[in-house]
Amino acid sequence: MRPCVPSTNLQVPGSGPACALKYFGLEFGAELPALKDQALVYNLAKLCVCNLLVAQCDINCCCDPDCSAADFSLFTTCSVPVVTGDSQLCSQEAAVYSIDVTAHPPERIFKLIDQFNPNIFCIQTVNYKQALSFIPPETPTAQNFDHLLEQFGGAAFSAESDILNTELDAQSPFFYSNETARYEYGVPIQTADAFLRLPSPTVSSQCSDANPAGFLVNQATKCSRMINTENCGVIQELSMLFYTSSHILVVPNSSQMVNITVQSITFQSLNGTRTLLNSTDAILFPMFSGVNMCTNIVLGASYLLTYTDAGEITEAAVSFVLGTVNSTVLSVQQSFEISFTQSTNEYGQLTILRSTSNQDCLAIEGARTPVLFGYNMISGCKLRITAYAECQLLAQTVLNILKGQSFPEYVASFGNSQPQDVLDWVPITYIHSSEQGPCQLPISFEIEVKWTKYGSLVNPQAKIISVTASITSSTLALTNLRSKNTLQIASSVTFIDVSAPAEPGYKAQPTIEAKLPFDFFFPFV
Repeated sequence: MRPCVPSTNLQVPGSGPACALKYFGLEFGAELPALKDQALVYNLAKLCVCNLLVAQCDINCCCDPDCSAADFSLFTTCSVPVVTGDSQLCSQEAAVYSIDVTAHPPERIFKLIDQFNPNIFCIQTVNYKQALSFIPPETPTAQNFDHLLEQFGGAAFSAESDILNTELDAQSPFFYSNETARYEYGVPIQTADAFLRLPSPTVSSQCSDANPAGFLVNQATKCSRMINTENCGVIQELSMLFYTSSHILVVPNSSQMVNITVQSITFQSLNGTRTLLNSTDAILFPMFSGVNMCTNIVLGASYLLTYTDAGEITEAAVSFVLGTVNSTVLSVQQSFEISFTQSTNEYGQLTILRSTSNQDCLAIEGARTPVLFGYNMISGCKLRITAYAECQLLAQTVLNILKGQSFPEYVASFGNSQPQDVLDWVPITYIHSSEQGPCQLPISFEIEVKWTKYGSLVNPQAKIISVTASITSSTLALTNLRSKNTLQIASSVTFIDVSAPAEPGYKAQPTIEAKLPFDFFFPFV
């Protein structure tokens, strides 16, 4: 709760200075704001925000009931001359205090006046009870805990039914009616049925599926979900289909939609080892096996959304981590993540691998971060190789992780190079270095950018002259593929200034090439 600060305008119905009503108004028998024919009713004469001392007169506090006429005669002014309600109301009473210094002795003058707000957007009636007074929160007890959990246990809640319901508004044709046809930062991502939802924990760490994903808002959540292994096949939140069946709108209120495609499926065994599956074409459903185990349940889902500068979503992909649990498990922990990457093309952004907290290469596939000019960057992840992994598939997966989707072929020389100016684009040169062996896995992707200062000495411009991408592969023995192993994968960007020493120069003196008429000196010549 924010502290009470004396103010010349007591905001009684608001959520801020309403505490002044609790601390000062109730002490002197002030009437609580209440609803009566949709109008505010309170006793302004009993409200006093400058009354800070108990049973003592506060200096220059003209509304302090502890002050006598003798005290008022010593006042020089009123620290709070006017006490009103909400200034946004169209009509309300105001308590006005002043000191008549012409009287002998000086005396306090108090009167109630009617104030009218000329603003055409003023509030005529107030029908929200919670805004009219400070309501202390209810302390959880053994008797009311279930009721409070039901009321506040979700990711979003409302105290009264008169609060607008977000889901109903989202389905309304007038929702976002005043918004432009593009996604903006933080705007919930719309789907054909409602929103793209990212499960999040409640106060009890249980998963709630009511958390909408915001545009360009990277999120990572973990929560627990109750499970009955015998009935795991009917729990839709454990199935891949629950996270891929939505159709994302390209822009808000658009008829164009983007399907969510499965980018990768990683299977996690009971002991925690992970194996990348070769195919992502089929949806794997949870099922109960005869050994009291439930397989193919979703342990993690990572969304990757591709967008354009125009605020349009062009692609949506999700990577799954599926696992197996036995019948002794009562709840399973799920992790969810969503990240955004700008659409990459020949003239798009240069990006590198983005490091995450879990450092798992298979879990962060598609997570990229833009390369900023002049900033040296390094990132990496750990590749956990499971027994009998296929070398060729693993090598291609690691290369896709390092390079990302559609790695560009050219880089702009200047920050404002136009696509039609071919000479302003520098091709990316690739250098491959590897060892001889049957299985070669890429372990590093290093980008080297050479640039120089170009133009005037007074205001030189940075110009990129070459970009080199070096891919280093390491040989992995076949015996290592038959056992568990861990490789460190790294990606980096380095900027090198190759500017030559600046030398001041001057333009050559202009030459005058003038031709005189043939009779210019007539008649002297």
